[in-house]
Amino acid sequence: MRFQFEIEREDDGRWIAEIPEVTGAMAYGDTEEAKAKPCALALYAVADDVERSNEIPDSISTLAFRLEPVA
Repeated sequence: MRFQFEIEREDDGRWIAEIPEVTGAMAYGDTEEAKAKPCALALYAVADDVERSNEIPDSISTLAFRLEPVA
């Protein structure tokens, strides 16, 4: 399971980071804060899906985040 991770700097100096594949996995903040929150939200979403389905998907062993700067 792979997630695309996008991050860009806003005009006010804050960073916005998002994982488009996961609804609501977006955060504003300094660079480290903006990176950490969407990753945590994506992991919560995966855990919730596993808990609801009572099945562990094969793809969970290859969970990865790829940083994609937004142009």
